[in-house]
Amino acid sequence: MMFKVLLGLFISVNVWATQASPPQIIEPPPAPTITARSHILLDFNSGQVLLEGNADVAVEPASLTKLMTAYLVFSEIKGGRLKLTDKVRISEKAWQTGGSRMFVELNSDVSVENLLRGMIIQSGNDASVALAERVAGSEESFAGMMNQYAQKLGLTNSKFFNVTGMPHDQHLSSARDMAKIAVAIVRDFPEYYGYYAEKTFKYKDIQQGNRNILLKRDPSVDGMKTGFTEKAKYCLVASAKRNNMRLISVILGAETPKIRAAETQKMLNYGFQFFETQKVYGAGEAINKPRIWKGAEDTVPIGLNQDIYVTVTRGQYSKIKPVLQLNQRLIAPVKLGENCGTLRLMKDDKMLLERPLVALQTVNEGGLIRLITDSILLWIQ
Repeated sequence: MMFKVLLGLFISVNVWATQASPPQIIEPPPAPTITARSHILLDFNSGQVLLEGNADVAVEPASLTKLMTAYLVFSEIKGGRLKLTDKVRISEKAWQTGGSRMFVELNSDVSVENLLRGMIIQSGNDASVALAERVAGSEESFAGMMNQYAQKLGLTNSKFFNVTGMPHDQHLSSARDMAKIAVAIVRDFPEYYGYYAEKTFKYKDIQQGNRNILLKRDPSVDGMKTGFTEKAKYCLVASAKRNNMRLISVILGAETPKIRAAETQKMLNYGFQFFETQKVYGAGEAINKPRIWKGAEDTVPIGLNQDIYVTVTRGQYSKIKPVLQLNQRLIAPVKLGENCGTLRLMKDDKMLLERPLVALQTVNEGGLIRLITDSILLWIQ
């Protein structure tokens, strides 16, 4: 793909295909009907929601809670406060925790890595509590940390009271919030994400299989987590990657495990079949070099401080037109990262997204002659 700046404000997009592609479609077909209490499907890179239903309704998340538990543990490891090789003493509370279990023994010492795998693959409630106690001293304190991290991740419908997802009237989340947690895990901890693709895990003499059956059915699915309680019904967060496109799906409140798998597969197939995600610009890439007045340099490179992706109906990417709106006058000094304007991605007169344009380098004031010359030119203008 190549983007060429025209007249400093408008950019036309020239796109060519490197291989044969299917016929273009203007709009995708109607989204499939999903049989579940709530659901959402979004693109990992662009954040674009492809379909949703009751995605902001707060419900019991069951064992999907362990995604948030894992996020905190990963954060502790990445921050150097915890190691995969650290040993965790199993307390009586962890040992007695009911529901799905890893079957750790009372007063035994288990590595953080084994507890993580027991929690992620086997959905072990005992492993979850043991990790929480190691990080925060108690499950209650760890739940408080979960709520702090929830605010940082922008979760608006979640409140955590335990680390397992065991029934609690006020322990709630939503499909959209669960999708945000899943995105954060893939984005922030790629080095640990591989645990979610493991199909089985054996601890001592007990081997248990991953309850996410899509790991066996669809080779593009490489995570993430299932959940079930009588009230929450059957839930599943799935992550799948085909070519360079990753989708995150969430199903909450399906009536059977068969339905949650089938409806998840239906959503993923719909997203991959009818949409495409393209990287438009990379972080730090110079999009334009506008004139800068009174500077030691004649121009300043401007761009974005993060990669920018867009998800559109398959075959429609060539119709996207990036538009630059620069600040009226850029006068030195301009500091690295300073706002210099706005980038908008347009399609058929509809704005798809908007991002600030920033200076990619610092430009100091020029010499006396440059200051005088540009002052006169600005006055004339």
